[in-house]
Amino acid sequence: MDDGDFKGQALRMLVHNGGYSDGVSRATSPGLGDSSNATDTEKEKRYRPRTFPYFKLLPYNVEEESERNAALEEILKQLYIAVKAEDIAPGATHWTRELRGWLNLKFEIPRALRAKLAKLYYMLALAPGVDAAALERFESMFRVLTKRRHYLKSGEDLILDWRPLWKEIKQIVLPGECPPHQSSRKRSHKNIANMCSYAYAYFDPRDRKAMLDEILPYFSTSDTTGAFVVMGALNFLMPTLPSPNEPGQLQPQDYLPTFFHLWSLVNRSKTFDTIFFDFLSRLARDSLTCKHVQFSEYGIFTKEQSDLMYTALLRLTEIPVGQSTSCYSAVVDHGAGLAMYLEKDKRKNPLGYSIARWISMSLSPACLDKPGSILFNLEGLMESIDTFYHPSNQGAWTNILAQIVFHLQDFFVMRYNREVSGELDTPPERRINDELKERFVLSLKEVMFMGLFSKSGKPLTYFYNAIQGLAYLEPHLILPGALQRFYPSLQGLVEVHRTQSSLVGLQMIANVMSKEKGFRCHISATLALALPGIDANDLTKTHTTLNFIQAVAYSIPFVDLTKGREDNHGSLLAGEWVQGEIDRMEQLGPNASFDYREELSDEEEATIARSSTAGFGEFVLALLGKIFTLLENIPELSRVRSGSPEENVINTLPAALTPLFTNLSPEILDKAMEKIASFVSGHVIHQARDAMAFICNALCKASPEKTLKRFVPMLIAGIRSEIDDNNAASDRSSGVDVLPRDRALVWHISMLSMIIVHVGDAIMPYKKDLFDIAVYMQEKCKGIPTVHISNYIHHLLLNLTLTYPVDANLYEPEVMERGIDIGDWGRMVRPNDLTIKWHLPSQEEIAFAVELFDSQVETAVARLTNLISDTPAVSRKGTNKEWSDEVSRNLSQLRLILSGINSLFDPNYASRLVSKSEHVDTTGPGGVDPDAMDIDTDDDPLAETTEDESTRPQFHYHAGYLLDKNSDIYHHIHKHREEVGHLLSEIHAFLVEHQEDDVACFTALYTAYRTFITDVGTERSAHTLERITKLYQSDVRAFKISGKHKPYPRPLLIRRASIYHFQRAKHNCTTRRRSDLDDKLLLDLASSCVSLYAEVRVHAQAALESSLKSLIGGRPLVIPPLLEALKKALNVNDFDRIKGSLYILFYSSLTKTIAKDWRYAPELIRLYIMTASVDKASIQKISASALYGGLLEYGRPLEMYMLIDQDLIQALEPSEDCSSRIASRHRFLQGRRRKVEAKKQEVAHELVTVSQNSHWKIAVRCTIFIHNAGLRFQTLAPHTFIDLAVKGTVDEHPGLRNGYGEMFSRIFNQIETRATYGHSYEKFIREEETPRGQVKVQVENGNEAWTQRFLDAFTESGTPEYFVERDYPGWLVWNKSFKAVTGSPELFTDYDELETAARQQIGALLTREWYSKYFAYMKQEPRDSSSDRFRIQHAGLLNLSFNLMHSGQSAATFEDIQDLIKETFEDGSDKHQHRATSEILAGLLLSAVSLPTEMRNKVWCYGVPILLKAFAEGLTPENHAYWMTCLHLLISGKDPRQVREIIDSLSAFRLDMHSDTAFKESSKIQLLEFAIQDAGWHFRQEKPILEDFLAHIDHPYKSVREAIGRSIAAIYRTRYYESFKDVQTLLDANRNASSIGIKPYQPEPEFAASITDVFNRLKIWRGERTPGQTTGSSYTSGSKTVLLWLDATLQSQECTQLLDFFPDVFMEELLHMMDVKEDPELQQLAYLVFRHLPNIPFRVGEDGAFISALIRIGKTAASWHQRLRSLINMQVIYFRRIFLIKSEQQQQLFDAVAEMLEDPQHEVRMGASTTLAGMIRCSPVALRDLILPSLQQRFTEAFKDNPMPKKTPGTGTPISSNIKVVRRHAAVLGLGALVTAFPYATPPPPWMPEILALLASRASNDAGAIGKAVKTILAEFKKTRQDTWMTDQKAFTPEQLEDLEGVLWKSYFA
Repeated sequence: MDDGDFKGQALRMLVHNGGYSDGVSRATSPGLGDSSNATDTEKEKRYRPRTFPYFKLLPYNVEEESERNAALEEILKQLYIAVKAEDIAPGATHWTRELRGWLNLKFEIPRALRAKLAKLYYMLALAPGVDAAALERFESMFRVLTKRRHYLKSGEDLILDWRPLWKEIKQIVLPGECPPHQSSRKRSHKNIANMCSYAYAYFDPRDRKAMLDEILPYFSTSDTTGAFVVMGALNFLMPTLPSPNEPGQLQPQDYLPTFFHLWSLVNRSKTFDTIFFDFLSRLARDSLTCKHVQFSEYGIFTKEQSDLMYTALLRLTEIPVGQSTSCYSAVVDHGAGLAMYLEKDKRKNPLGYSIARWISMSLSPACLDKPGSILFNLEGLMESIDTFYHPSNQGAWTNILAQIVFHLQDFFVMRYNREVSGELDTPPERRINDELKERFVLSLKEVMFMGLFSKSGKPLTYFYNAIQGLAYLEPHLILPGALQRFYPSLQGLVEVHRTQSSLVGLQMIANVMSKEKGFRCHISATLALALPGIDANDLTKTHTTLNFIQAVAYSIPFVDLTKGREDNHGSLLAGEWVQGEIDRMEQLGPNASFDYREELSDEEEATIARSSTAGFGEFVLALLGKIFTLLENIPELSRVRSGSPEENVINTLPAALTPLFTNLSPEILDKAMEKIASFVSGHVIHQARDAMAFICNALCKASPEKTLKRFVPMLIAGIRSEIDDNNAASDRSSGVDVLPRDRALVWHISMLSMIIVHVGDAIMPYKKDLFDIAVYMQEKCKGIPTVHISNYIHHLLLNLTLTYPVDANLYEPEVMERGIDIGDWGRMVRPNDLTIKWHLPSQEEIAFAVELFDSQVETAVARLTNLISDTPAVSRKGTNKEWSDEVSRNLSQLRLILSGINSLFDPNYASRLVSKSEHVDTTGPGGVDPDAMDIDTDDDPLAETTEDESTRPQFHYHAGYLLDKNSDIYHHIHKHREEVGHLLSEIHAFLVEHQEDDVACFTALYTAYRTFITDVGTERSAHTLERITKLYQSDVRAFKISGKHKPYPRPLLIRRASIYHFQRAKHNCTTRRRSDLDDKLLLDLASSCVSLYAEVRVHAQAALESSLKSLIGGRPLVIPPLLEALKKALNVNDFDRIKGSLYILFYSSLTKTIAKDWRYAPELIRLYIMTASVDKASIQKISASALYGGLLEYGRPLEMYMLIDQDLIQALEPSEDCSSRIASRHRFLQGRRRKVEAKKQEVAHELVTVSQNSHWKIAVRCTIFIHNAGLRFQTLAPHTFIDLAVKGTVDEHPGLRNGYGEMFSRIFNQIETRATYGHSYEKFIREEETPRGQVKVQVENGNEAWTQRFLDAFTESGTPEYFVERDYPGWLVWNKSFKAVTGSPELFTDYDELETAARQQIGALLTREWYSKYFAYMKQEPRDSSSDRFRIQHAGLLNLSFNLMHSGQSAATFEDIQDLIKETFEDGSDKHQHRATSEILAGLLLSAVSLPTEMRNKVWCYGVPILLKAFAEGLTPENHAYWMTCLHLLISGKDPRQVREIIDSLSAFRLDMHSDTAFKESSKIQLLEFAIQDAGWHFRQEKPILEDFLAHIDHPYKSVREAIGRSIAAIYRTRYYESFKDVQTLLDANRNASSIGIKPYQPEPEFAASITDVFNRLKIWRGERTPGQTTGSSYTSGSKTVLLWLDATLQSQECTQLLDFFPDVFMEELLHMMDVKEDPELQQLAYLVFRHLPNIPFRVGEDGAFISALIRIGKTAASWHQRLRSLINMQVIYFRRIFLIKSEQQQQLFDAVAEMLEDPQHEVRMGASTTLAGMIRCSPVALRDLILPSLQQRFTEAFKDNPMPKKTPGTGTPISSNIKVVRRHAAVLGLGALVTAFPYATPPPPWMPEILALLASRASNDAGAIGKAVKTILAEFKKTRQDTWMTDQKAFTPEQLEDLEGVLWKSYFA
């Protein structure tokens, strides 16, 4: 034995036994020191000490630190060996999983080592050449290591390089910038996004400039994808931590102006807004603690930046304003293209989260007194949009608004708590102080209370959590309002949904209330009022009520504190006080505020609080009464785990009652117990059986001794009486329902089962009774009750043998001893002070468990042995199922007994059973035998990673195993278990032979198999850990507080310790090795997986899947018999068995195993292909779907070369020398891979032969696997394969043609890939390409004229030096150089022998006949309309094949192709001819682009004329799309000079005003538009085109006008560029311009002149048009073209280019267009464009002219329609710019709208009223308070000054009375606007009742519009107040109410 082996064995003994032997070498890995001082080591491992002392709280000793470190060393050593040997899967992935298991057990790694591991996994997750599945594991491990900031600090502990990630991002979003042919190795964008979200925090902030230098040059809005890519990538990669305060480092304000400039370059994009909020909010968070980053009342931002962000926030809420359209344009966001892969997952990064992070992290005391600060704006925002929080006003905005409130409080609470605890080291002047906290809470208080009563589910959850956070911050601000709203709801005075919300609200604040002086006195009153919520008719409310009671029970003890005190008033004092408080709150209304800290003295308050506890006893008894009524009426569950309300209630009962019973004083508990006992003994409610049993269990946990003493004798007597007197369970029963006769028996058994589980050793005094009744029931009972009996024994065994806490008190024992007083309410125990009373099974308990186990197992085994004997006690004959029942019953009994005693079984013993002979332990007590450490155990080289990672040893840690491994009991129970296993196998054999159709027996048998195999050491089949974890997480939800660590009540902390114990136990039993018996059972299951009976198959497959997960190496054992079974079934067409085989082989974990194991994969592939010929539809469906379950990966090449950074792995090098092991492992793996690859080649050869001679269905399947297994980089493809692919591409069958065509393309691509990478696979992985015609152009950064020279070159004739195929070089900023393509390419000939041979073989097959056939198939009519489009795959394949022709290697010549194209196109009368020709031409012309100039010109001189002829003459609506795609394919991504012939021809187009073929004209313009958009800013021939288009804007044809409008917009869009000489210049220029950067898109003088000229012409044409003219005119036609142009521009990112023209040029003209009633299309278009205007973002201070123009039109326009329409935009611009608009402009807008109330036109007055109400509603309070008094005074005076003119007989002049009526109407509408501006204010503002009464009494009877307006105002007021009228009416005097009552016929208000 060499030294390494010895050490390995010693280590195993150490890890399992916990004893340290001196023979163990203490070699330490780097970073693993053995430090004596515990606190020092803690500091070396994490910055924040652990909150929860996991190890200390367990009831057994855990391993020493040194032992854990020894295990870690071994894991790291093995990881080192695996990575060095390039054993990625299963080697490195297995040890990664072990490392993860080690960390999950809360063991700590030293920080230095964690950093090394993080670097290693970062490198591995991005390592080229590594298998994709392994990369995901590594990426996930990297996230685990870097998830928490308190382990590693960026910059100090860990710095990662951002470039590898940027390289991966480029592969996804900038494929043109990466080496070619690498798409097969592209990472999933989700993995990259996940990596970035953790890695960015560890990128070096000093690299920020380098990052900008690298990424910013890709920015361009000429092709907006560039802009989205750059911002998406910067958001992913840019570190947001502050740079050090050194010269040359970029601080936030150095680069933020540039970022704001980039933001303004892409307007109207929701994606951009989202990206910037995400980035800027992280920047705010990370800069908060940095002293050298400037911080003001705007956080780290400036006022302009902060205001812009608030404006964007308002946009993001998408709150609708009047008739406005959305601020966002889908057109802009669609331009993201591939950059959509850089969008973050909206579920993980909600928008509200980013918004809240920015605001919360920018607040500081500096905000408090400075208007415009972050805090002032937050208050203003909430006041502006508060009405959108109201339950009656819900829509698309509801979710985001709720999200914002929740995340705001969440971040604020977290920041506050972390600042208090010192975890967040914020400079003192920035820390949250009390005043800031109070203001923050007040800003959210009102909207939170409104949202709390929302009617939709998701927002409600946000508000429930928000009330908890806000109450935690400022209880005395939040709790009064909460109680004021909740009391009426609980008293049932309002609608139901408010009661529901109130109960959840109370649940969330119960804990805070219990600690707060004064408020805790309300707890017992709220409990009493909540009781009616327990109601069988409303189970959701019942569920909520129970949750509230649970939250209270976890916060306060239910103990009567008045007992034994002199000041004992009973509950009278508290009752009177609470009633007084309720009355007071009712008086105060919703704005109730009071502070008990000031109002009550401590003694007085404590007396009231004690008095409130006097009624607890009555409350508990009343609660039980309610629960019993509920149980008597609860409906029966239809099925288990359905998530129904009944099920929720039944599951919530124990969760609520357990803490309640535990906290009862002994007297109350006794009463409760008596009440429950009498209910149990006096009732049998079958459907409530489980619920009642849970209640009994909760009671027993509270006081086991008392409960058992009261219940055990009663229940046992009940059981005996039922069996003896009522003959319960005396014969078999069929079905699933319990017979009425047996229900009382089952009721009693269920109660007994639940009071003896998890209650500790209190059951020992009753052990004889419990044992006897078990035996008695098993003897006497039959039928369904027997399952409940077995369950009882199962519970009893669990109780005796499991380790669990038996302690659920709220307080530590010493507190209980001294007695509880009011000061203990709401007190939390610190985890470090926790002591737990555990149940650790005693020897006596174990002996009792074994005795029970023996007796039960023996009887069951004896019965089963008898039943399968030749002379069974129960006959097997006849139709009666009694035999079947007996077998099933006994199997269930065995199963439950085995899983009941699971914790006594040792996985190691169970694994090493040697046939049926005596057990021999061949190993140390390690859990892994000595050979397991030797990795090279697998001899067959084809078994590449047979068992998915679990073939490796695993480390086990202490989990409190109870038995001594040398004791008799240990051997005895294992022997018993073994006997049971053999018996199960015998039963299986018997059933298969004699009872093959007995589904019930098979089901029971396989459930027993599953339990037998999986439940060893832990009850795996019950998913215990998952269940208790889920319950724990649900219970802690009401106590979670951000920024605090586990502030939970003591019982929940105890549950956390219990979960940790189960976690340890589960870790040790994850998987175990197989014994001979296990093998036997697995083979039994495998044989039944292909049974004839579907139900038997389903159960066998489920059992097999579970069993294989817990046994190592089980899969290779069952695969051969399953393959054999499928083969047999296929031969005899046995459909049932085929189905079974398909499901188990292709829809289970076996598929992946076989994919890696090439002993079986070839056979599986053959059989899969054979299933194609089975003639049964259902099998074909299963077989076809199986492809997507992993089959598509079969035969893919293995990782033959990987690029791993040796330095990073060297950092983990162990002290012992492992080089020989690494070398031998590496040799073995290389050999294995070679052999597996050879096997794959063999299979591919075989399949080629099969597919040549088979039916097409089989051939199609063959192609899939031939692709994967036959084509290799190193060897390309065999001759037969190439032959098959080329000939198959012109096969008669369309399905085969597609498959072979793809194959053909892949062969071509593989040849090209090899040639590109110098015929070397290593170079391919390293991405070292041989450049083909590429050049690197150096930029002359110092040359001012460089950009102009660069652009002028695009118009020069002649061959340029280079072609620029990308849009972004130089658009925003120049890099030092950029990639281009040489202007004089040479023919590429660098093919080696292998490639040349393949090319020659293909060329010989590409004859004229081949092309003729191929073209003919292309021309065929497609089978369905969806395929009737330009098919890029044809063009792609032809492009590749024509390359051979150009190099003279194909049999067909260029002349042949010319002839064939002619034949294909024929006369061009059929659209299919056009489609085929366009595809062929695209392939032909593309193939020539990179040829030497002469060759290229030859091809293009032939092809382009055909193309242009088709453009000129052949376009029809049917074939138009084909030619468009053809053009797009040819010119997109090309330099305009590369496709000069096409571009020049298209650019030469001029409009023909006399042409009568509208379609052809518009199509040509569309082709030109395509060309312009594809060429972007490189298109320089725009001037003549623009002149032509602008001269003919009045074209008569609609389709031509639309094309002109779009083209003009496209030309102007692509004229803009910035071209800074380098990034530094860009940063400096923006910083010097302003804090929000340079203003982009400023119109050029030429552009301005064109616009002015066009609108002047429109003005002239308008004058020339005859009013009322119905036929078209130059004015209407020209206007429509211009509108289409404006619409396209305004919906695009450069919309701000037009801002200067809004006020004077556009608006009035648009309004005139809307007045042309004779042309609805024109009106509609003009209205559309007009509504865009206020959505376009003006820069700060530049909106004045626009607002003035709106006001001017509103006041002076002659047409009332125009005046009305100006109002629409007034309200929109006011709301959108609420944070940017100047106060004088606000005032002007208010004055204007108020004036417009007096407009002569009725409609305008109504519009002005609505607009005014909207403007007031969305104004912040400060502004409202300024404006309201003056408006109220103005309108009231106008109302009084203009009484309704009396009608006088005779003929007077009506003019003056008309003016009076208008003024009176204006005053009424103005007052109405003030009222409707506050639809939900409760109570109404103090000035409102007076206005309403005035209107009702003085104007409601006015004639005509005035009276109608008054009634509408009052009716609207009444409608919005229905919910709150009880409160609101108190604001009115009786006289005012009378006035209101009189208005409408009925009394609405009384």
